[in-house]
Amino acid sequence: MAKNCNFIEKLREVGLRPTKQRLKMCEVLYNRDKTFHFTINELVKIISEQMSEKISLATVYNTVHAFEKKGYLKEISIDSHKSYFDTNTSAHHHFFDEDTHELIDCNENDIDPVNIKKNITGKKINSVEILIKVASDNQTQK
Repeated sequence: MAKNCNFIEKLREVGLRPTKQRLKMCEVLYNRDKTFHFTINELVKIISEQMSEKISLATVYNTVHAFEKKGYLKEISIDSHKSYFDTNTSAHHHFFDEDTHELIDCNENDIDPVNIKKNITGKKINSVEILIKVASDNQTQK
């Protein structure tokens, strides 16, 4: 019950009514042990399967973007046509597997510090987050 109260509070903080569908979204997003990466379409499918009823794409879209705007989710743009969302909102790096379309957290210890030699005048760097795109090399080992 305490979790459900937190979800109601979270929804109200972003200006949304805590409907049954939105509470289910919160469960799917935040009742996990590990970081969750998803597209909006994937989230619609997961929620629909768990609820055994349809949830509006607009409801999911609006809720996800309200959470992202408030800082409860992070948007990771893969390219101009595809974005993933991440429940881990801290600054961190990712692998994107172009074969499986999976977004995977990359351990910061696996990447040397990035040396940025130029910055935009009048701006400060808030964070550096690297997206590493990987794919099968289609070569067999001999």
